[in-house]
Amino acid sequence: MALITKAIKGTQDVLPALSHENQYVEETMLRVASRYGFHEIRTPVFEHTELFQRGVGDTTDVVQKEMYTFEDKGGRSITLRPEGTAGAVRAFLEHGLFNEALPQKVSYLTSCYRYEKPQAGRLREFHQFGVECLGAPAPSADAELIGLAHTIFETLGVGDLALEINSIGCPECRKQYHAALKAYFAAHETELCETCRERLQKNPMRILDCKSPVCSAVAADAPVVLDYLCEDCKTHFDAVQAHLDAMMIPYVVNPRIVRGLDYYTRTVFEFVSSGIGAQGTVCGGGRYDGLVEELGGPHVPSLGFALGIERLLLVMHSQGIEFPQPDPCMLYIATMGERAALAAASVAQDLRASDFPVEVDVCGRSLKAQMKYAGKIGAQYTLVLGDDEIDRGVYALKDMTSGEVTQIAADEFLETFIEKAILAMESDLKEMFGLEEK
Repeated sequence: MALITKAIKGTQDVLPALSHENQYVEETMLRVASRYGFHEIRTPVFEHTELFQRGVGDTTDVVQKEMYTFEDKGGRSITLRPEGTAGAVRAFLEHGLFNEALPQKVSYLTSCYRYEKPQAGRLREFHQFGVECLGAPAPSADAELIGLAHTIFETLGVGDLALEINSIGCPECRKQYHAALKAYFAAHETELCETCRERLQKNPMRILDCKSPVCSAVAADAPVVLDYLCEDCKTHFDAVQAHLDAMMIPYVVNPRIVRGLDYYTRTVFEFVSSGIGAQGTVCGGGRYDGLVEELGGPHVPSLGFALGIERLLLVMHSQGIEFPQPDPCMLYIATMGERAALAAASVAQDLRASDFPVEVDVCGRSLKAQMKYAGKIGAQYTLVLGDDEIDRGVYALKDMTSGEVTQIAADEFLETFIEKAILAMESDLKEMFGLEEK
């Protein structure tokens, strides 16, 4: 029988056998972020298109080429979010969070949508972990944010990531830099791609981010932004580096980093892996001091980063990092007959309420098929219930590892099983941490 359809190109399914990997990294990121004072925010998957046009920037590839935009039944232009910052800032403004204690620190796990050519580490539906720190002008906030990302990678055991930082200045000092870029690229205009020829007039910094090999070669000798920083921006960037040095976080200054979105000011940074091909940027972010104001709010200096979950998983797999396995089935109850099925349902419900993973037959299988299934799912204990066991009031619990069978009175089964399960878990923990008795 032919399938009616398959997953849309550029999307992927996360199957149950692998979903624990996503859960592990997501839970770790939220937990680490909470230590830094960041707490979760959830925003809609779609927003009014003008939010991204104003916030992300209409000269970016994201807005010009990659957004999923459609007209809804009310004639409004709607866009699936291509990134998380604009929606978080919109929520910050709409709910008046700028009137509360600043900085407001938020984190999120979100799906994003961009129409790009799918490849390893780049999907049309992808997932990000992001943080936004709204209302923090000091350079120490930049370093703290970078420290948060660094701690996430350390906690997950991810190594071989290079931290690259840069400053792209404020609107004032960037005017001089834009003028220098225009003069430089104007001399090479005929060599640029059509998109970059348009960028030359609107936003020449975007040319530095072009993926065309020809444009990249031209941009290699372009003026460097660090040479045009005003005194305030230079002082800010020096202080960011001093804080990173104090935190013993290694980094390199890469004056070619500009990031792909227009809202960035001053500090920008990327964590880059050399082990997953061309899409090596795993985490990127920086400061966006003018974005809140651009979206209709007061002047609120802010910063944030986004971390690509699919790319992070690629890096972790390439480095052979092991993931904690999901809790296995602690007890499988095989049944014969309706009385046994009812008794099994009662036992299973009580144990599940006590946080033990328990399964019972829900397919009407034969006893042999049930025991085969218990083996396939790796059940640690099995219990076979039939009329005889119920009439005698004695249950036979089998340890599937040792083969040991323990006879337990029915009215004592829950208490006895919980005690045995806890002892088994304590033994596993001691073995895991090398604490077993000598």
